[in-house]
Amino acid sequence: MRSTESFDYIIVGGGSAGCVLADRLSHDGSARVLLLEAGGSDSDEAIRIPAALGMLFKSEVDWNYRTVAQPEAGRTFYWPRGKTLGGSSSTNVMIYIRGNRYDYDGWRDRFHAVGWGYDDVLPYFVKSEAHRRLGPPYHGKDGPLHVEDRAYTHGLSHAWLASAQQWGLEYNDDFAGRSPLGAGPFQVTCHDGRRWSAADAYLRPALSRPNLATRTRAFVTRILLAGSRATGVSYVVNGEEVTAYADAEVLLCAGAVSSPQLLLLSGIGPPDELREVGIEPRVPLAGVGRNLQDQLLVPLVWETREAGDVVLDLLTPANLARWRTSGDGPFASNHGEVGAFLSVAGSGPGPDIQLTGGPTALILSGEEVPRRSVFTMNATVLNPSARGSIRLASADPRKHPLIDPRYFDDPADLRLMVKGLRAAVGIARCPPFADHLTRPYLPHSADLDHLDQADWEHHVHRWSATCYHPVGTCPMGEDEESVVNPALQVHGVDCLRVVDASVMPTVTSGNTNAPTMMIAERAADHIRPEA
Repeated sequence: MRSTESFDYIIVGGGSAGCVLADRLSHDGSARVLLLEAGGSDSDEAIRIPAALGMLFKSEVDWNYRTVAQPEAGRTFYWPRGKTLGGSSSTNVMIYIRGNRYDYDGWRDRFHAVGWGYDDVLPYFVKSEAHRRLGPPYHGKDGPLHVEDRAYTHGLSHAWLASAQQWGLEYNDDFAGRSPLGAGPFQVTCHDGRRWSAADAYLRPALSRPNLATRTRAFVTRILLAGSRATGVSYVVNGEEVTAYADAEVLLCAGAVSSPQLLLLSGIGPPDELREVGIEPRVPLAGVGRNLQDQLLVPLVWETREAGDVVLDLLTPANLARWRTSGDGPFASNHGEVGAFLSVAGSGPGPDIQLTGGPTALILSGEEVPRRSVFTMNATVLNPSARGSIRLASADPRKHPLIDPRYFDDPADLRLMVKGLRAAVGIARCPPFADHLTRPYLPHSADLDHLDQADWEHHVHRWSATCYHPVGTCPMGEDEESVVNPALQVHGVDCLRVVDASVMPTVTSGNTNAPTMMIAERAADHIRPEA
């Protein structure tokens, strides 16, 4: 049985960007807004508990994607993405990072994304934020998104920070401030020690509005087109197929995997690729699904001297009761407690490596969890050269697309990653952190000094994992490879925008959740400047 309904705006995806738009577009009560989320509610307590984030991987709230085999690594890669209200902001590591000035000025200058330079976007970061400690000019105090210094940091993380300074990095307690360079504790999207997702920040306060309809477990199958105009979407909920019409616009906020997938399923994309899977091209657009970028985590793991040092050993019933009562203690740890931004190549104006870690093994690829106390520090190449793609496996919307990030296609990414790992080893040699370590766990070597370039490259290929930061598959710009213009309108289609991480022409230098919410904040002003 098919039913129909009509709204002014239809938002596809209740994640980081979709929740922002649902709030902003429905705020004054004059626009009828429909939010469609393929996942269910975000009521599981594990979503609220920062230290429980590992329980969310491969669970009901995870899309549980896998890439196609990556030739250089010789394996596929697991790709978690949030499938619940809040999207990946309900399942991520909660680290609040914006990138830096050079990222956004690069969007403006290299890709003709007018209005997306750093000075243009900073007010939207500030608008979105309610920072517990910091204020203007870099931070907001009155926005919906709570950001705070983490309520719990393990002693080994403090020791690592002291060693990073001993090695030569400046202490930085605000990576979103004047400069991201240096080492420091990560700020997190939490409120009183509890995860604060985009659903908490934006959607939940808006749910009582009569002009906002929210449907969970609503699986969108295609965008409806009348000529070159998007008129609505088809979706399935409770086994029923529903047609929803949009009098104003359809807004794709389904993320860097699902947004290009939906465009392709609707006949918007490279014509030859569409015909290969039996879809008639409606709007030829070569860039859909191309330009995929993702950052990788590569772990270094050390065994520590003190038994029970790992955060997981501290997740006891008594500490859970402590967290439920006061929001602090080990359950408030996000595992990635501390890190640094540094330049190891020295060839650009900003950092090229991010370090992220803590007293945990949870940030490994999920393939191995040591049964002993360890400390993990991951290296990430911030601006990888590799470019991949999202392509359809078939015309069936329930089939996961073919995800091919082309990791290590450019040998420069691999060489830079090894330099980042060597920097992390250098920090670990310095006191006081070195005094807490016994031997390396990964790489499996008694002496990391004796590893040659080939050894390090093998380690990277074997143990690298996604940083959960896919972007770029519907990039903004004005050239033939772009998919949306700077107002995020899809080229060649009226009344259709993409508003999520897929519009980033290049990945930002760090975690991508805060930039995604900023994009939606700015998009709301494009869509309804009077609201």
